[in-house]
Amino acid sequence: MKIKIYRTTIMPIVLYGFESWSLTLREERRLRVFENRVLRRIFGPKRDEGIGEWRKLHNEELNDQFSSLIIIQVIKSRRVTWAEHVARVGDRRCEYRVLVGKPEVKRPLGRIRHTREDNLKMDLQKVGMGGMDWI
Repeated sequence: MKIKIYRTTIMPIVLYGFESWSLTLREERRLRVFENRVLRRIFGPKRDEGIGEWRKLHNEELNDQFSSLIIIQVIKSRRVTWAEHVARVGDRRCEYRVLVGKPEVKRPLGRIRHTREDNLKMDLQKVGMGGMDWI
């Protein structure tokens, strides 16, 4: 019952508007920590037979018991689906221009920020469709 509530209520709230997110490694880590914390709360502690004491579940054990996609994989696969939709819409729409457009303002000094198109190419590689042209 708690898993059903997590999938139908909590996960959509967390993922609201994620198509436009540009996830950094720090944000990915924080999302994984959040998901593991929720799953630990749902599944509770486990009794260790060898020692006879209660202990927290490890991340691998949580993923085995949850048997669903990790939240980061859900974000990346749905973002790819959204990009496919925007590519089908055509280049006249503002969504397409936002997705593939180059910023016209001067960028600050330092490391070059990834564009949405760069993030999409990295998502395609992680999902398993790295060699194809997404447009």
